[in-house]
Amino acid sequence: MALTLHYHPLSSYCHKALIAIDELGIAVDMQLLNLGDPAERAAYLQLWPTGKMPLLVDDGRVVPETSILIEYLQRHHAPAGRRLIPDDADAALDVRLWDRLFDLYVMTPMQAHTSDLLRPEADRDPLSVTEARGKLLMAYELIDRQLDGRHWITGDAFTMADCAAAPSLFYAVTYVPLPVERTRLAAYFERLMARPSVARTVDAARPFFQWYPGRAGLAKRFFDPEAA
Repeated sequence: MALTLHYHPLSSYCHKALIAIDELGIAVDMQLLNLGDPAERAAYLQLWPTGKMPLLVDDGRVVPETSILIEYLQRHHAPAGRRLIPDDADAALDVRLWDRLFDLYVMTPMQAHTSDLLRPEADRDPLSVTEARGKLLMAYELIDRQLDGRHWITGDAFTMADCAAAPSLFYAVTYVPLPVERTRLAAYFERLMARPSVARTVDAARPFFQWYPGRAGLAKRFFDPEAA
């Protein structure tokens, strides 16, 4: 039975998984998920009660959570020589640390901005948005410092942590642009966007950006409203 990935092209966590799948060179059956459809949502909740995506199903085995999903794919399905988590234990810890930092301190506050835009205007929470902005600026400084002397976030190799970095930063900068002094981070962002696996993932999402709540902050090279 083929591997199946339940996903949506706008989801930042789905982007993380899609980039990793591309990097690992694994064939996966893509199942577009529409949680707005009541029947489809109910069926998906039966499969995975948290309702979060992406979700991998491998011959009946359900594999949730992007970091676990990526490690599972590397362990069980990746061709020889394709690695996103190094074999060296200490190097693997660095990758897992930065993967977690991107998820917690870039992805999460970025999603707080999106969640606020999805609320009715009367229910908006300016305080939570201000707090999320502060967390992103702190994360930008932390990442910029880490990049001193490094091409990718943990060194010379593109890893799972960079898979997390690409979508989290892609969406985060639509709400909180990179400060001009974060030059290392700005250069890293461009390297990420030029990475073929990232570029392909962004290209596949382009038709859906018109529904992204933060689309006003997307650079025109990624989304041109007049062409939508």
